[in-house]
Amino acid sequence: MIQKTKEQFVELFGKEPLIVVSPGRINLIGEHTDYNDGFVLPAAIDKKIVYAIALNGTNQCNAFAEFNQEKASFSLDAVVPTPGWINYLMGVVATLQQRGYSVAGFDCVVAGDIPVGAGLSSSAAVEGGLVAALDKLFGYGLSRMEMALIGQQAEHTFPGVMCGIMDQFANLHGKKDQVIRLDCRSLDYEYFPFAFPGYKVVLCNSMVHHSLASSEYNVRRQQCESGVKAIQRLHPEVKSLRDASKSMLEEVKEELPAKVYDRCLYVIDEISRVQTATGLLQQGKLNEFGKLMYETHEGLSKLYEVSCPELDFLVSLASEREEVAGARVMGGGFGGCTINLVEADKVEDYTSFIRSRYQERYKKDPEIYVTTIENGVTVL
Repeated sequence: MIQKTKEQFVELFGKEPLIVVSPGRINLIGEHTDYNDGFVLPAAIDKKIVYAIALNGTNQCNAFAEFNQEKASFSLDAVVPTPGWINYLMGVVATLQQRGYSVAGFDCVVAGDIPVGAGLSSSAAVEGGLVAALDKLFGYGLSRMEMALIGQQAEHTFPGVMCGIMDQFANLHGKKDQVIRLDCRSLDYEYFPFAFPGYKVVLCNSMVHHSLASSEYNVRRQQCESGVKAIQRLHPEVKSLRDASKSMLEEVKEELPAKVYDRCLYVIDEISRVQTATGLLQQGKLNEFGKLMYETHEGLSKLYEVSCPELDFLVSLASEREEVAGARVMGGGFGGCTINLVEADKVEDYTSFIRSRYQERYKKDPEIYVTTIENGVTVL
């Protein structure tokens, strides 16, 4: 893919490009906790976006997207939100400009094999890859954390998705065979080895396309914030659901809409689960870790209501199989993938089983990806 992207760039623009590889991400546990100041446990994976990019000496940015064979351009004099994939590139450029960084015209080809809408954070990979490329081309000297924050701001202001920091952070800070426990409040982080050679991370795509820009994602965030406001009237020290306990939530249950209560209960439980989960990884207790994944799915489905019948069915199939340590919906929800921890020598049997049963129920073939944990954004 890297070679093809480079060749495509040379054919279109007639010069040698800089190459940047920007991975997708998985999150083992800790879903919808990042914008609640909680903890997450992500890792970068081998699905990726590839940029071929070079300066062009003009005030124009020209991009070619390999996935739909579409060209798009914009002027650096007027970088404003625009429908379509180019919006993500424009968001990065506008954020850099707003922060006082000079950006000159560039040409790029964007390719990749991260399935869009599968919950693997293709948008963060597009953002992280571009900010790293521009940092290299213009010598900004940005830290990886600064790059992640630029990507997050770009997503907030251009696509309008009020995402937490996890996706951009994992994209830029990933390490091979390591997961990262990130404190989304302090941005402190710690690496934990994912040292289970007898297991593979298997992603099962429901083929239900989701968009984090859908109104439901931002609604969940608003519901959590309204729960915090209610708790603050009795406990002013509570700044977010990270600070709240179940007993605090119970004190205000009667004044909360039932759905707001459910959202807050899920988040409080999930923040606690991530803390427990890292201890289990350190002790090599993958089956106990997997039970927490099933608990997370139950909460995401029943309390947070970001699952769908197809995802629930995939997780129920996983729970029938002894070779699966744990499974759950992954990402923002409303479609996309389940993440499954599967015994390595049973992966083929498991994927055949999933395909057969899913086709039988929904008349469509789920895409299945066996992934490895890899490094974050790499400038070649």
